[in-house]
Amino acid sequence: MDRNFDRRTLLKTGIAGGATVAGIAALAPARAFAQPFTVPEQHRRILDVAKTQMERMRAKLWRTDVVGVADFGLPSSLPRLHFADMEQGTVRSFLVAHGIGSDPEHDGFLKTFSNADGSLATSRGAFVTNEWYKGKYGTSIRLVGYDADNSNALERAIVLHPAWYSNPDMLAKWGKLGRSNGCFAMGEADFNEALWHLSGGRLLYADRLGIY
Repeated sequence: MDRNFDRRTLLKTGIAGGATVAGIAALAPARAFAQPFTVPEQHRRILDVAKTQMERMRAKLWRTDVVGVADFGLPSSLPRLHFADMEQGTVRSFLVAHGIGSDPEHDGFLKTFSNADGSLATSRGAFVTNEWYKGKYGTSIRLVGYDADNSNALERAIVLHPAWYSNPDMLAKWGKLGRSNGCFAMGEADFNEALWHLSGGRLLYADRLGIY
């Protein structure tokens, strides 16, 4: 046996084998590493507001999995009714109208809140959602106000309801939503989200926050 030949053969074979392995590695897809989950700044701030108000109102709530935050510091053309999932740490946002008395010029911006009967204005503060009922706009959700600025909500019939004037097509036509009589009026297709995820003793908090 030619020992030199064997060594040369093995060396060449090893080099070829290494090249083959390197070629396979080059063809293999790059490994994907999990990226850290980051919460958008707007959502983080909304979740902070939801947590603070939930802790304040905990004794009045039947459910604390989802908190509604209505940010009337934003115009009606933007999704400003936020559903904060306190268990998942996520936020989903929807269009919502404010009251005629809060925006007499009808420019899409809320100017004032009111708790007065007949004001047709939106109220600020913490509401607890109650039972469903059939009203002028179909199935609606009663609201009970627990702050000085919204304590007359039940007597004023300030509720959460669907309305055609809160549908997205209003934006394409007018650049803003219509106005309610002080109620939280959502788009008709979106309202089912409120029925399933915000009714039944959950918190709805409203204020002029201006969280972008």
